[in-house]
Amino acid sequence: MTAATTQRRAYVVGYLEDVAMGPEIVAYMARIESTFEPFGGEWVVHGTTPQVVEGVLRGDVVIIGFPSLAEARAWYESSAYQSILELRTRNCRSIVMMLEGVPAGYEAAETIASLPVG
Repeated sequence: MTAATTQRRAYVVGYLEDVAMGPEIVAYMARIESTFEPFGGEWVVHGTTPQVVEGVLRGDVVIIGFPSLAEARAWYESSAYQSILELRTRNCRSIVMMLEGVPAGYEAAETIASLPVG
């Protein structure tokens, strides 16, 4: 099996600034795991302070891994997650993104080969 045909894990990355730590954020944190576990989600990064080596980072980073982008999207759109989403959005500024990881055995040459070279 080539790298191009292997399953790609997906990640939901959250960048949170100005978190108002209080009962709603604590409730969100207590409930989020039960919303992503049915979709194969698991913590990758949570509760650690990034060691910034370039630029300025004023917030916190959270990463949740999923077996695929479809499962990450299904989790985010699920009624279980949507029911707690406001607990976070009312109490911080955030950017949340989903992205696919590279498959096992990936090499940069695969992306380079697909680039339009002019």
